[in-house]
Amino acid sequence: MKFADVLRRLDAYPRTLDDFSVRTVGGAAVTIISTSIISLLIFLEVINYMQPTLNEELFVDTTRGHKLRINLDVTLHNLACNYISLDAMDSSGDTHLRVDHDVFKHRLDLNGEPLKETPIKEIVAVSPPNKNVTCGSCYGAEHNATHCCNTCEDVLDAYRLRKWNVAVDKIEQCKGKYKRSDEDAFKEGCRIQGHLEVNRMAGSFHFAPGKSFSIRQFHIHDFQFSNVKLSHTINHLSFGEKIEFAKTHPLDGLRVDVAETKSEMFNYYLKIVPTLYMRGNSDGEPIYTNQFSVTRYRKDLSDRERGMPGIFFSYELSPLMVKYAEKHSSFGHFATNCCSIIGGVFTVAGILAVLLNNSWEALQRKLEVGKLS
Repeated sequence: MKFADVLRRLDAYPRTLDDFSVRTVGGAAVTIISTSIISLLIFLEVINYMQPTLNEELFVDTTRGHKLRINLDVTLHNLACNYISLDAMDSSGDTHLRVDHDVFKHRLDLNGEPLKETPIKEIVAVSPPNKNVTCGSCYGAEHNATHCCNTCEDVLDAYRLRKWNVAVDKIEQCKGKYKRSDEDAFKEGCRIQGHLEVNRMAGSFHFAPGKSFSIRQFHIHDFQFSNVKLSHTINHLSFGEKIEFAKTHPLDGLRVDVAETKSEMFNYYLKIVPTLYMRGNSDGEPIYTNQFSVTRYRKDLSDRERGMPGIFFSYELSPLMVKYAEKHSSFGHFATNCCSIIGGVFTVAGILAVLLNNSWEALQRKLEVGKLS
């Protein structure tokens, strides 16, 4: 026996002579339908192969040394920028009053349009030579005998270091500088944009009217108006980088309107979940960000309820971290899926073609003998 004859016996795909093959209309229809199905499934498989899959994993957060970055963009529609204070504090006792570093205030009109700011010319007072320079009083807040407070800011800083409250209208250096009225406060709006970096622990930050002070561990805002309308829009709020598919910015676009004569306290309780995002490419650095959920509560202060008008955000961090990792399918996996599609569809199509042919032949035989009712 020749070697070629041995190989022919191993042929799993014997060829049928054309004289013994019968082509039918039903078989052609099954072939067209199966080919269309194969083409569609392979096209979907190619799209799936080109796009990475996202794997989600949950584990205990053991990261250290990361600061918590708060990105904010909030619009207050009925309160001028000079009357708004942004304060932040955390559970360790760190307090940041009147935060203005990396935070910018933009004046708006009552319709929300930006006001064209006119540049303010700074006047520098130059003392004439050979004359005695007066030393302004610090009104009891000086820390030594030579401490002078020649400007309003010097007096306020001295009182702030002592953690004393200050009556601005009684300070000679501040006369005329901090003169305010209801009309000035409520004739404009303000948009506050920027970011804060705080300790990675539970804490809070808030927008409230008036200058803020800390006296004997009490947080105080110096604002005398009884009714403060705090209609606001949260344009953006996130704790880290923004990821489109994750809930890193669920409050974006939220607008809250208040009645004309109502003074309310708005509380947002945030539950922050640390999140790690690993991109599919090996060169991409991991992104540390945070997702959060929100519970909202508002209190009406018009009926002598305890509280202060303002927008308060309280947050706490979860001990668990969510990890999103992009993973690309291998070419071997893609080729296996394509072969499975082709083989499976053709096998099922062959079974259907045989069933159709056998059924048609049985029907024709009954018609020939006249047994079909």
